[in-house]
Amino acid sequence: MSSEAPEPETPAGSEEGSAADLFGKWDVSEVSYSDPSTRRYINVTPIAHTMGRHANKQFKKSELSVVERLANRLMQSGENTGKKQQSLKIVREAFDEIDERVEESPVQILVEAVENAAPREETVRLKYGGISVPKAVDVAPQRRVDQALKFIAEGVQSASFKSKTSASEALADELVRAAEYDVQTYSVGQKEEMERVAAAAR
Repeated sequence: MSSEAPEPETPAGSEEGSAADLFGKWDVSEVSYSDPSTRRYINVTPIAHTMGRHANKQFKKSELSVVERLANRLMQSGENTGKKQQSLKIVREAFDEIDERVEESPVQILVEAVENAAPREETVRLKYGGISVPKAVDVAPQRRVDQALKFIAEGVQSASFKSKTSASEALADELVRAAEYDVQTYSVGQKEEMERVAAAAR
């Protein structure tokens, strides 16, 4: 029986990365949240593809990583329809570009972008007799996250459709600017517009 000590495992911060890191590169254990209402619904895990294990289960979508949910949104329209691996490649390339542009982790940038693009108010239509009246209502936290991801995906599609800008470049730009609360971005602009209409319907 050999008395040699086993080789030390590769640390999580090494160049090779760790299996517990997202895409083998980014640590998700130190992500911080600024919005307590959506924190429960912005789940961050190192698993970017769960093979649909939460499909057809009501409210189980919030257990998915927000990275996978973003990829799912990206593959709902355009040339990426139904192409999960292609969407994950776009997200991974966007994260690489974000990593080069800013000092923060791309995962942290994504969380901040979702928090900033999540609308707090929206309008519903109430019928009184034959009259339809708009009414402002608060948005549930889970729906806030859903809407934010929708706005980000729509912004990426509008910026990259019939354009020289690739989808990954458009996603990186959308996330970085949304994390900075730039109202010129599609996602934050849509959120502001939705809240403006709701404020007028109070």
